This record gives sequence, structure tokens and C-alpha cells, in this order.
Amino acid sequence: MADKYIFPAIFDPDGSGGYTITFPDLPGCITEGDNLEEALYMAKDALELFIYNLEEEGKQIPIPTPPEKIKVPKGAFVNLIEVYMPPIRDEMANKSINKTLTLPRWLNEAAEKANVNFSQLLQSALKEYLGIHDRP
Repeated sequence: MADKYIFPAIFDPDGSGGYTITFPDLPGCITEGDNLEEALYMAKDALELFIYNLEEEGKQIPIPTPPEKIKVPKGAFVNLIEVYMPPIRDEMANKSINKTLTLPRWLNEAAEKANVNFSQLLQSALKEYLGIHDRP
């Protein structure tokens, strides 16, 4: 698993100032932007999430095709998109998820009366129970 990836993307104008962006080496990695600035941002965002998902699923990351070997539709152009994955991995690992839990009404009422932060308490209790001091 590498920390940095650079993949060529095809920016295909949509006729109204926007672009559809595809990555020839990553089928299914498609995005769009209403203008060039947004298209560049969206291309980077799409590539980060696509690579992250490949990593999470244990799939092999393809070797990028050199830009000069990519066939580009008329009016479109190739741009290299670079992503640095460590911050993305950290962000996704620390992303909060919702959990539904059940507890007796009397306990819920007592905790609410005491202004208990349920999320913080559950996290602390789980870390203590599992013997975790820092994120693995």
C-alpha cells in the first residue's frame, strides 16, 4: 500500500462550462464539475475515495497508464491527479458512525439528568473494556 498515487484523468467538456472526469485505469471512478476548478477538486476527491475503497477491500491498485498513451476524445484533455493517502486513511478511521443501543428508561433518564455525554462515555468504556489506549 503506497502513500501517494498519481493517475491520469480525462476531462471531457460537457458543453456548458463543466466537465465529466473519468479515470481510464479505474473503471467506475467517474465524477463531474460545473467548472474547471470544481472539476479538479472533484477529481481528487473521487480518486481518494476510490483508492481508499480498493485498499479497504484488499484489491490491487492498478498501475497508471502513462498520459501520452491515453486516447482522448476530441475536445477533452488528460490531467494527472495526485493523492496523498495517509490523511484520508486517518480521516476515514476516525469517522464517526451511528450506533443504536438499548438501555432501561430509568437509566437513560438518570443519565440525561446528569448531562451525560453518551457518545463520550461509551467510547471511554469501550476503550477501557478492550484495553485500548490509542487508536490502533
